[in-house]
Amino acid sequence: MSAHAPRPVRVLAAVGAVIAVSLLATAFTFVLTPGSAHAEALEDDGGASWQLDPIVAPELPSGERSTTPIGLGPVGDIEFWAPNRGLLITAGNGSTIPAGLWAYNGAGWHELSTVCGASDGRIAWAAADEFWTISNGRPGQATNGRGEQPPLEDNTLCHFSGGAVVASYASLAFQANSYQAMHAAGCLGPADCWFAGEPLPAQRATVGAFHLHWRGGSIVAEPYEGEGQAVEDMRAFDGQLYESVRITSAARTQAEPPALHLINPEGITPAFESILGLPLYGAGEFTEALGSLHLSADEGALWAAAGPAPGSPPEGSAPGQVTIARYTPEAGWSQVLGPQTSPSGEELFPNDVVTSIAAEPGTETAWVALDTRSDSEAPSPTAPAIVARVSADGTVSDEQTLPAAGEGFGPKGAAAKISCPAPHDCWLASTQGWLFHLTDGESFGVDNEGFTSLITFRPPDEGVPQVIPDTPPPDDSGLLGEVPAAISTDVEKATGPTESRVAVPLLSDIHSRLVRGSTLELSFRLAVKARIRLIAKRHRSTVASTPARTFSAGKRKLLLALNPHRWPTKLDLETHALAKLPTVSLRAPGNDTVTTGLFVATPAASLLGSGPFG
Repeated sequence: MSAHAPRPVRVLAAVGAVIAVSLLATAFTFVLTPGSAHAEALEDDGGASWQLDPIVAPELPSGERSTTPIGLGPVGDIEFWAPNRGLLITAGNGSTIPAGLWAYNGAGWHELSTVCGASDGRIAWAAADEFWTISNGRPGQATNGRGEQPPLEDNTLCHFSGGAVVASYASLAFQANSYQAMHAAGCLGPADCWFAGEPLPAQRATVGAFHLHWRGGSIVAEPYEGEGQAVEDMRAFDGQLYESVRITSAARTQAEPPALHLINPEGITPAFESILGLPLYGAGEFTEALGSLHLSADEGALWAAAGPAPGSPPEGSAPGQVTIARYTPEAGWSQVLGPQTSPSGEELFPNDVVTSIAAEPGTETAWVALDTRSDSEAPSPTAPAIVARVSADGTVSDEQTLPAAGEGFGPKGAAAKISCPAPHDCWLASTQGWLFHLTDGESFGVDNEGFTSLITFRPPDEGVPQVIPDTPPPDDSGLLGEVPAAISTDVEKATGPTESRVAVPLLSDIHSRLVRGSTLELSFRLAVKARIRLIAKRHRSTVASTPARTFSAGKRKLLLALNPHRWPTKLDLETHALAKLPTVSLRAPGNDTVTTGLFVATPAASLLGSGPFG
């Protein structure tokens, strides 16, 4: 059989007698083990089926609209906050689709950002309107002494909040403390996010994996010391972060290095722990014969899947094979699929590798994205996308090649990234950036909150010295505020020689008071329509916040209930202007001197006062 020949639907069971039942309505074949609850779950697929979900380019370079479906280019990650609130990050297709982000609102995908794209980016949700991306760096830094260009792929961070990029983080190249390429990201909350990737550079005295930690106010380098394996994936589950590593013979530091690490929440020591003894390997199989684990989680279980490592197996090792493990707090780790779960000795998916896994919520099953070993080594746009559904008891069903025969679409590239935000609701991106949707037709409504405006601005990188421009930068008072001093800087020069103009502050006339002893009332005047959210923090922990609300221009106020026993020490006021700020003249009649208006907001300390016990 050729690498891309049509693949038969295989019906396999790990244990027990099987009865094959053909469901003509969905053209799927299922395995039913008598008396098995998992088999019943597989049978009840809700009438869901996979279908191509074509994307149309938002605008051609000429400014015209296209009606021809197009691939988005390599998709590094697809993540959902809710079934109708999703994101993907792409490298672009080199012509009509720029590197950036796309958002799903429950009705369709639309372009969200033309900045912060990545060669193989990652997305980490911190809140419903806040997320991070691992993104490509920006060109401009100087070469090193050997004429080498600074690395740019996947070695910077973008922080999105309120519909804008509020911060960008990078480092100077060719330094001992330079950011390394990152492959994994995850958040346990708005003030506790981690990013990890390649091993520390050789010039560092410490051996370990590169990690960055967002603590709510700053990015701090916190490497996982002692192990030289690269981190490849990260997933939040049960209040902790799990990260997988790429084990190589050269990076071995112990007999059986852990394939998974655990990252504890902020404030818990130690920050990192190794997870040993995972049920992954067969007799005679070295740890480095298996590729790094792809991770996924739903409300009840953490799934981990891997296939053979690239290249030939290590000398003296049995070859790796497609292996899936599952963890629940009640039962611990078990091998769902692999060398320990095939009583007949038959290897499942012998010619395939795993590219992604997605737990399907509420079903005790997961969808696995597969690629042939030959295509994974030399990707082809004509390769088929292969998916299969695996239950917690090891039953494999619904193995399909997408697009299905007769759909009128040719191959769109191998399966690359998969995500399932709800039961019978999954999304798959191919290597060429085509999207497939598993759906039973249920609608989850439309959610456009904060994701309606195209983002085209990325702030200067924190961590990289900036060249001071000859003219003031654009006003960013509508992007993020911590109730700080804000300077109106958006200067517009008129065509005549006698006038310059500056944008007015978004907020003015700010006042605060406590009502009923523990409710903070913040009043202010908005220059234009804006989205506002007030967050109260006690040190690094968020103790109260208002929902993000949209106000029209004029006098407005927010009410925030505070807990007297967890009185905040800091207030963050997140603001995002939804219209262009008006400008005023800075040049008095007959005066050629340009001045800059300064608006000083009320300090956080005076807003909070001494608290109800002070």
